[in-house]
Amino acid sequence: MALSVAALLGLTGTTAAAPRSSSAPVPKIDWQSCGELKLADFQCATVEVPTDYDNPDGETTTIALTRLPATNPERRIGSLFTNPGGPGYSGVEFVQAAGKIAYQPSVREHFDIIGFDPRGVGASDPVTCFANAEEEAAALARMPQFPVTSAEEKRFTRDMLAFARSCMKRSGDRIVHASSANVARDMDLLRAAVGDKKLTFAGYSYGTFLGATYAKLFPHNVRALVLDGTLEPESYSGYNGDPRPVVARIGSGPAASRTYGEFLRLCKAAGPDQCALAGLGDPRTVMEHTLERLKSEPVTIDPPDEPPVKITYSDAVVQLFLGLYFPSEWPALAETFATLATPSHTRKEATAVSKYLSTLRRSEDYPSDGAALGPMCVDTLNTFRPRDLPALAAAEDAKAPHFGRLRAWGGLPCAVIGNEDDDAHLGDWEQTVDKPVLVIGSRFDPATPYEATRPFADKFPNARVATLEGWAHGGSFLQGKCMDSLVTRYLVELKATDGASCKPDVLPFTKQAAERFPEHALLAPAP
Repeated sequence: MALSVAALLGLTGTTAAAPRSSSAPVPKIDWQSCGELKLADFQCATVEVPTDYDNPDGETTTIALTRLPATNPERRIGSLFTNPGGPGYSGVEFVQAAGKIAYQPSVREHFDIIGFDPRGVGASDPVTCFANAEEEAAALARMPQFPVTSAEEKRFTRDMLAFARSCMKRSGDRIVHASSANVARDMDLLRAAVGDKKLTFAGYSYGTFLGATYAKLFPHNVRALVLDGTLEPESYSGYNGDPRPVVARIGSGPAASRTYGEFLRLCKAAGPDQCALAGLGDPRTVMEHTLERLKSEPVTIDPPDEPPVKITYSDAVVQLFLGLYFPSEWPALAETFATLATPSHTRKEATAVSKYLSTLRRSEDYPSDGAALGPMCVDTLNTFRPRDLPALAAAEDAKAPHFGRLRAWGGLPCAVIGNEDDDAHLGDWEQTVDKPVLVIGSRFDPATPYEATRPFADKFPNARVATLEGWAHGGSFLQGKCMDSLVTRYLVELKATDGASCKPDVLPFTKQAAERFPEHALLAPAP
């Protein structure tokens, strides 16, 4: 489906949409066991919500959700709804993996922690693009992570647009109704279904856009919003008139470059005992030489008892970008690139690198890559043409080497999938919520730039900004006692101070960081 003329002119879904859930029946939730011993503390359920809120008595969409009950029911305030970002990430998996460690005991005491798979995601009538996961994996395996040469650009454009068309052919009815506005309407029904008069919500990365959308549609139903790692809504939606693809205009290319600079600076300061790259020379020189060489000479990692892994330039850039999310993983990231930098490597090194790369791949493992296409494209105006992308990507890469090209090409599917549903909300974004809202930013966030934090907050009449003076995608997740206390006080007491700042408890490239964060991929909120 090509972009419609209305979408190209910015005339579709650009005014404040009515909530449209007032006439939809509130579903009844029948909480049951999740069926696995390791999930004994959690409950699971599915509910039906209207596929199209213009027709609330028509076809329905299944929403899967999970609940971690409050530890002290007598002091229970309500439910804390969450969204881990993406778009396209499973809220059920997030809460089941991280719900017990992401929130402090006082929050756990007062709130049921609820995760749900947004429509089109995970177990909520997921978007599918091929007959099965194997066919999709084979189709994606034929494409690089992003193209570099002119020949690659032509093939990538052809193959990625074919992928998007395949998604629309099999799941077009799910994609066109998967706007964040409809997810917000679903969330409002879920809020009513659990018996909460007002919504308490924690959204990370793309989840901040969902939170902003909910606040716009249901301003009087808000109790508390924690919005961490902000997507500035005018930029994301295209309401500001920026013609670049959605993934480029949110500014994550330059943000990743700044965080990359910190990775190199701290590696050099830590020295070879803590950062393997520093043992090969100046880390920036080593990294840039390695990345340049990979453009023409891919490296094959051949660990024992595992299939060989071929690493191209685009593979390396994606792994570098994702690795920057988690400072606790920076030593492993540095070791990976130190191995790629040397012509020969030991079998032990090959095993370690293969293990690290497979861990990052698992963090991207969800039913279909097409799950992101609904909110990413239906929510946004994208007026570029596919033939414009090589020049746009080159311009982005000039501003943010390596990362600019990666992020620009990420928006290509939206040339096929336009915002055809007028239930989507693209703007305006001035908010009327009278409750205090806590907005959090990390100073060196590689995906959602810190510079968007205050403009995002300024959309709300009563927002309080808290800053992590550190390095991470999102500022509140497992960063230390200071930020934990700020978030806990806000959620429980609705108290927050504008301008608060925290330092992380541990620094990258230290033994303390590795000990504190044995697992890194619990929260993966990349747009």
